Amino acid sequence: MTTRKASPDRVKAFSDGVFAVIITVLVLELRPPAADSFRALLPLWPTGLSYVVSYLFIAIVWVNHHHLFNYADVATPRLVWSNFAHLFSVSLLPFTTEWIADTRLGDAPVALYAAVFVLVNVTYLALCWEAIDRPAHDDVPTQMRRMLRMRSVLTIGIFSAAAVIALRWPVAAMALICLCLIGYLRPDLPDRKQVED
Repeated sequence: MTTRKASPDRVKAFSDGVFAVIITVLVLELRPPAADSFRALLPLWPTGLSYVVSYLFIAIVWVNHHHLFNYADVATPRLVWSNFAHLFSVSLLPFTTEWIADTRLGDAPVALYAAVFVLVNVTYLALCWEAIDRPAHDDVPTQMRRMLRMRSVLTIGIFSAAAVIALRWPVAAMALICLCLIGYLRPDLPDRKQVED
């Protein structure tokens, strides 16, 4: 009797749903001003900035998650729980985003915000290990694996530095976070079909 391997498709579909809910929660935190003029929007710039940065980060995380799961062949228990840990870390973003907006880029909120970015990247690295390193995919070249790990470790270092810097200079820390995100607009991994071709 052959054992049936669990497909990662359900994990991927569930994850897509969670990402959608997180973005919905994020947008629900946006509150319009009471006044009916465009000038009333100006004091809300911390809200706008934190929303745009968080939305961009979630989009980048989702794109990388999507590409990563194209390489996952089996939904092992380790992969499922690593994915849950990753989704948990991403789910903290709406809370920290609202705290930043409410405190107008306060030092502790920005530090926690950067720390959440660190956690998201650490759990993503663990997910990468379960999806492509542990199964030893031949279709992911060694050089690409090395680059993926180095890029993730570098990003973790930058976000960690931003968390420390935020305690003294929160605006500078937010700028550092934004610069780091720009470098992440391109996914870590190419599409699996491109590699196979």
